[in-house]
Amino acid sequence: MKRAVLPREVFGFCANREGDAATRAERGELSSMGIRSHRQIRHARWKQAGLALVLLLLLLTLAGCHGREERAGFEVPAEFDTTREHTLTFWAKNDSNNTQKQIYQKAIRDFQALYPNVKVQLQAYTDYGTIYNDVITNISTDTTPNVCITYPDHIATYLTGNNVVVPLDDLFADERYGFGGSELKFEGPAQDEVVPEFLEECAFAGHHYAIPYMRSTEALYVNRTYVEALGYELPDVLTWDFVWEVAEAATAKNPDGTYAVNGQETMIPFIYKSTDNMMIQMLRQRGAGYSTDAGEILIFNDDTREILKTIAGHAKKGGAFSTFKKDGYPANFLNAGQCIFAVDSTAGATWMGSDAPLVDIAEEKLVRFETAVRPVPQYDPEHPQMISQGPSICVFNKADPQEVLASWLFAQYMLTNDVQIAYSETEGYVPVTVRAQQDPDYLDYLSRAGEDSAVHYAVKLDAARLLMEHTGDTFTTPVFNGSTSLRDAAGQLIESVNTSVKRKQTVDDAFIDKLFADTTSLYRLDQISGNTAANGPSDLGPLPGGSVALIAALVGVWLLLGIYTLRGWRKSKKSVK
Repeated sequence: MKRAVLPREVFGFCANREGDAATRAERGELSSMGIRSHRQIRHARWKQAGLALVLLLLLLTLAGCHGREERAGFEVPAEFDTTREHTLTFWAKNDSNNTQKQIYQKAIRDFQALYPNVKVQLQAYTDYGTIYNDVITNISTDTTPNVCITYPDHIATYLTGNNVVVPLDDLFADERYGFGGSELKFEGPAQDEVVPEFLEECAFAGHHYAIPYMRSTEALYVNRTYVEALGYELPDVLTWDFVWEVAEAATAKNPDGTYAVNGQETMIPFIYKSTDNMMIQMLRQRGAGYSTDAGEILIFNDDTREILKTIAGHAKKGGAFSTFKKDGYPANFLNAGQCIFAVDSTAGATWMGSDAPLVDIAEEKLVRFETAVRPVPQYDPEHPQMISQGPSICVFNKADPQEVLASWLFAQYMLTNDVQIAYSETEGYVPVTVRAQQDPDYLDYLSRAGEDSAVHYAVKLDAARLLMEHTGDTFTTPVFNGSTSLRDAAGQLIESVNTSVKRKQTVDDAFIDKLFADTTSLYRLDQISGNTAANGPSDLGPLPGGSVALIAALVGVWLLLGIYTLRGWRKSKKSVK
């Protein structure tokens, strides 16, 4: 019988497989489990390459942790190049007031008519918190706006970046484009025409990082009709004791359970809108600690403890005191005859009173009464102290100095009389320049209080006069990285006490000790205590020796892995041959 002959290709294939295996065995590439496949070898080498890549990324991360490349500081150009076009972004808050937005839009149109090469894009917000959060987010992506209406506390946090916000001192003093500069195409104020107290509020860490835009303070809006019905005469400056006494008197009820003073089932005699300001002003008036300029936290002291116990006592007695966060907007209770003392910003005056143009309750709930405007309650009425507040304008740094200069010109334009007077008339704001305050048009506006319940609403104009008459009695709190958290914590102390009273909890020393500890933890005040004032990014200096050694070792490991991977790749190429 003839033997079957297999095709040559079969023997060739088998021979090639055996020969390949033998060759690999000679090269040490046979494992104890048998022959390694091409796939296994490729997989192992991919793992090596992947490890090298991971180590490289780790190295880059460690290098980045020490700090990123610093943006160059801004230097004022010798000349503004009007042949170059710029598009600026302007972030602003308009208090949900469409008139304010229209004023921004008109200011932009007028500015663009003067500088046709500059276009300004407005992005309107309804609250400063959102602006703050958006700026923080955009710092990391280098997409901050050019010009922003904000607060110094917020700017202090922005400064933790590298040259993010432009220090304005050199721009102030520039003869051509600074305050009252010779090359300005508009009539702006000289530096000494900006109210000194307001301009000083924009200075910290040795520089001015903003210019004031509008200013307000807090006011005590009083239902004079009810105060007099309770048998009291309203003084020009009220003390805390007077307010507490009248508030408790207003909690008296009729036999049917309604309140005697208003005949209604609801009465909260004293409501405070911003409890952070309440605590800050009470501490300031008592000469008690809040914080140092360097960021040392001083608020957890015996004066704060006594203030909280006093508030708890009055909140407990018939509900004589409450807050906006707990019960709602003070103006709504005031206008409904359900509140006697309502503390809110002078910029909120158009919501206060029976004839307020922005009344936010149903007409059938509105109660007729005489509204009086007074400074916030004081411990020493002979030496009143009240907080200064209101928006400022900052300019963000960009790679192009011409773009920054255009931004500064627009920011400065917002201090012209037309803009200042128009915006101040929308609320109880006060212009931030002496030039605007003394302008005949503004003086005429103030003199016409009560002519109507819109532009010349008497309560609004009384609120504006209050700040103008007490500018020298205003103060601001220190600005540093973390001052926003401290401000929030100050208000939370009062809010926590008020809420606990409503829940029938006892507010004693043990309660306050725990409250201090919880507030410190919640707002991370132990992490910012002793922090230096906002002075921009800290110079981290050279890397420590240990860090240098670690990075050098990682570089060496990475190089060795690279050599090993390269040798493996060359061997695989030879094996293929």
